[in-house]
Amino acid sequence: MAVEPRRRRRQRRRRWVPTVAAVLGVAWWLSAGVGRAAAHSGGLRGATRDPVAVPTWLFLLTGGGVVGVSFLLASFVTDRRLVAAIHDWARPLPTPGRVGHGLAGTLGVAVLAVTFGVGILEDATGVRNLAVLVVWVGWWGGYVASTYLLGNTWPALNPFRTVAERLPTLDRPYPDRLGAWPSVAALLLLVWVEVTAPLADDARLLATALAGYTAVTLVGAVVFGPDRWFGSVDPLSRAFRLYGRLAPLGIADGRLRLRLPGSDLPDTRLDGAGDVAFVVALLFVTTYDGFVATGPWAAGVRAVAGVGVPPLAAYLAAYLVGAGLFYLAYRAAARVGRRRADTYLSVGELARRFAPSLLPIAAGYHLAHNLVSVLVLGPTFVAVAAAPLSPPPSPPQLAGLPGWFGGLEFAFVLLGHLLAVWVAHATAYELFPSRLQAVRSQYGVTAVMVCYTMLSLWIVAEPYVAPPFIAS
Repeated sequence: MAVEPRRRRRQRRRRWVPTVAAVLGVAWWLSAGVGRAAAHSGGLRGATRDPVAVPTWLFLLTGGGVVGVSFLLASFVTDRRLVAAIHDWARPLPTPGRVGHGLAGTLGVAVLAVTFGVGILEDATGVRNLAVLVVWVGWWGGYVASTYLLGNTWPALNPFRTVAERLPTLDRPYPDRLGAWPSVAALLLLVWVEVTAPLADDARLLATALAGYTAVTLVGAVVFGPDRWFGSVDPLSRAFRLYGRLAPLGIADGRLRLRLPGSDLPDTRLDGAGDVAFVVALLFVTTYDGFVATGPWAAGVRAVAGVGVPPLAAYLAAYLVGAGLFYLAYRAAARVGRRRADTYLSVGELARRFAPSLLPIAAGYHLAHNLVSVLVLGPTFVAVAAAPLSPPPSPPQLAGLPGWFGGLEFAFVLLGHLLAVWVAHATAYELFPSRLQAVRSQYGVTAVMVCYTMLSLWIVAEPYVAPPFIAS
């Protein structure tokens, strides 16, 4: 009697294999049908993109359709044991000891000190200054990507915590009512400064900003204690901790293990609305960074400035309104999911449980946004690092990337969204005993993901335009 159910399960699995192939085929077609594209890393801009080789409306609808089809595909995977087997798969790996942890902390402090020192002492600007390259290429472009592509090594490398743990602490109680909201505000502030200040050109200004961040972090760690500060307030630690849940390497029961990317996200528990807002903000800030480098934004802000509105006010208004709309759209998606699933779970609970599924979208867009810059400026980094106080007048850059390489940007965006749909599906099957409830609960978040996909693809497809009225 047990043979027939197993046979039916095998038949169900075989039925969705062609659909997977079709979705991946469409993603590859989108990647192959575009011209070469170049991203930017932080403030290191100036590369241009060729427009896509298909009409924009068709390109965006196809991208959104891929996400919609992936939701339909996931809906056919109703075997809970199969879903659990995928997410429980893991292999143990050798775990680095405390000696390696100590060396990593020392390395982090050394890199921070060199970055600050070169930024202050060296007159070279832009990519001729090692401080600029360390922050925007090595750290923001390369290291951040490593936290979701490999694993979160920030707890070991974090130079701010390494120093803070050697300082006396007051251990004042942290106001629980604040939750994660200070980290949301800090993340928005950091990216706002990155977008509007010439940190990629003025190394001394970058070093000053780095010193300010260090001072605030150390004071906070002294007042509230390192564990509380880096666990609740510090935006970098929170962002890397979340990205680490997406990565294939992670720590469980004190052991390093290899797992499937994103398999830990359905088990990620967020504590409150502030945690949800932080995940949404993590997705929004990278989107905004790309949006202000598009032609329609440049035309719009020039028109607003033409009627007497201060350009910086337009940037700030778009920033705050955009962040608010992203958050409200996600909350609306949670309300739709609650209504369609007809569940006793609150909107807040659904928002907390499904929010981790947005992390692959943020990671995919970050990778699409920065990969080309990291590769192009890699030789520059090496040449300048060899002589940080006397850099070459014209550091080398990588040239001659194949034309298809730019299509990887679009592939990364789509793959991030496809993984997000699967994570949401797995989360729904953890939450609801009914298969119909599990599918219906995803309607709202899938609709939001489709909108995010189309917006991300539109930004990536737009030719780069230097943001007007601000130094870049």
